[in-house]
Amino acid sequence: MPRRILQGTVVSDKSDKTVIVRVERRVTHPLYKKIIRRSKKYAAHDENNAYKAGDMVAIRECAPISKRKCWEVIGTAEAGDREGAQP
Repeated sequence: MPRRILQGTVVSDKSDKTVIVRVERRVTHPLYKKIIRRSKKYAAHDENNAYKAGDMVAIRECAPISKRKCWEVIGTAEAGDREGAQP
């Protein structure tokens, strides 16, 4: 099964080897048909504590590392780059 790749912004880097990444998506409201933004936060594994708050990163789904953490950071993501950095 292919692993999903998402890109988002690091909002917290306070934990050791973990960053919190906010991923935004745009959806159409079912009744009003206006495009609205929805966001979700993911805990991602950052082995070297290399990423700081405000960085754009790409994250990839992986095997569970802890109770909440089943994503890993694979690199920085450019604004126009949908795939993110290569592993």
